[in-house]
Amino acid sequence: MALINIKIEGHSYQVEDGLTILEAARRCGYEIPSLCAFNHGECNRGSCRVCLVEATGARGLVASCVYPVNEGIEITISSPKATAARRTSVELMLSNHSMKCQQCDKNGRCELLHVAKLTGAREDMFLGAKTPTTIDKVNPSIVRDTSKCILCGRCIARCQNAHGNGVLGFENRGFATIVGPAGNRSFDKSPCIMCGQCVNVCPTGALMEKSEISAVDAAMEAGKYIVVQTSPAVRAALGEEFGMKIGSSVGGKMVAALKRLGFKKVYDTDYAADLAVMEEVAELKNRMENGGVLPMITSCSPGWINYAETYYSDLLGHISTCKSPHEMFGSIVKSYYAEKNGLDPKDIFVLSIMPCVAKKFEKERPQLQHDGIKDVDAVLTTRELGDLIKRSGIIFKELPDEDFDKDLLGEASGAGAIYGVTGGVMEAALRTLYKQLSGKEHDSFKFEELRGFEGVKEASFEVNGKTVNVAVAHGMKNAKLLLDDIKAGKSKYQFIEIMGCPGGCINGGGQPYVRPCFLPNEDYDILDTYKEKRAAALYAEDEKNALRQSHNNAQVQQLYKDFLGEPNSAKAKQLLHTSYAARPAFKD
Repeated sequence: MALINIKIEGHSYQVEDGLTILEAARRCGYEIPSLCAFNHGECNRGSCRVCLVEATGARGLVASCVYPVNEGIEITISSPKATAARRTSVELMLSNHSMKCQQCDKNGRCELLHVAKLTGAREDMFLGAKTPTTIDKVNPSIVRDTSKCILCGRCIARCQNAHGNGVLGFENRGFATIVGPAGNRSFDKSPCIMCGQCVNVCPTGALMEKSEISAVDAAMEAGKYIVVQTSPAVRAALGEEFGMKIGSSVGGKMVAALKRLGFKKVYDTDYAADLAVMEEVAELKNRMENGGVLPMITSCSPGWINYAETYYSDLLGHISTCKSPHEMFGSIVKSYYAEKNGLDPKDIFVLSIMPCVAKKFEKERPQLQHDGIKDVDAVLTTRELGDLIKRSGIIFKELPDEDFDKDLLGEASGAGAIYGVTGGVMEAALRTLYKQLSGKEHDSFKFEELRGFEGVKEASFEVNGKTVNVAVAHGMKNAKLLLDDIKAGKSKYQFIEIMGCPGGCINGGGQPYVRPCFLPNEDYDILDTYKEKRAAALYAEDEKNALRQSHNNAQVQQLYKDFLGEPNSAKAKQLLHTSYAARPAFKD
């Protein structure tokens, strides 16, 4: 791209043509206060007026997030006029904002308070009526509090950009404007898929996951036998909560922290991912050989399942009946593990540490309960685990590396680790599917065509003279392309992986916030590379694991020998499989 000459604060620079003033300034070492840019690409098109600057050739002040640089432009950030205007913009937002910062879950991670400090915003400069407040905490996954909303629109853009959904929008007009589902409905009565991507981009505490830390506290106080399981995506991101670089793999310290928090057992959900591979591959093989419904679609992403039940209920027969790995784990803990250890399932409390807020909704499904006992009792996000560790006084960075418990449910393959990345579920399954179809191991453990962050990826491989065609999609906007082909009878695939969140679980709605303003030690391009860095941590775990295929997991093999019989047996279907049902888009 061509370079152009600009001036900022009287100093000359060369920058790429086509940048906004905000982008150009950042590349030249200036941070203009902002609430929209450098946040996953979701921008409110200058409406907040926090990033105002002076620029030659412009009439008055301009919003630097949308105003393009041009040859010879001179930009002034620190003039009294620009400084006062930015401060006033923030003060006006604060005048209609709930200032209960002490009780806010976003305390310490609030972008509004960050720009208030940068601009020198003064307290109570504008007093008057406030917009009527809606607090929605009915559903198990997301809490909405309009008293903290600054109408930036980032959540609206994220829902549209990731999923093509218009679940959130501006409601009412003028001073009464709020952001919410149509008709200011509760999330519980909307077509929201509970993925939490809106939570990830909200700059304040207007959208948050529904915390279950108090439920864990209550279980501890009641003396429950608490078994913890952690998703692989959690250990690829948890370190960020403690100032560590994005992409740091902190599984050993995470286990050490969980053990110090007093939980009875700490296991890796990768064990259950291996189990899920065995069940899913058996189901696929049966469909392929006996005229079952194809293509079969993976079922481990609860956000995707919610989407399918709401928007594509006529395709539910294509979805694998397998439970997600953490639900399989909970079911096995409260049956096989309980039996082996002489425990009453009612006394066991299964806690899942997940990168996902949709799993909070998932664990409440009636289909995932047996005799009134849930497979999983509570779900904490990566962020919530960070808060729990901080509350305990543990200095995370100083913890030693400790290992997961290894008895009965402790062995895990590298295939389970890559479940947390888009394409990883498919790659893990293909390692076992190839063995099931050919009787021999695949020459390479990698399926490179399925790696990376393209919206839709596909691959084909030959086995026993047959061609197996597979595809991978992440984010419902991409998944829709594959689903519409199925509806039209044009799909060429036998197996499809779909993940609800863009990038997969590593970018789940419960992962640490990626905010450049709070990450001073990260590179400028962190918003373009953070998913790759988290993914690299999981691929590295797979590479260093001597066990790379789920079907070679000795403890999973023992589970079938001692308890389940074989994949897709009657007992396996009772404990490890589930069903789906159409959900109306709107519930009155």
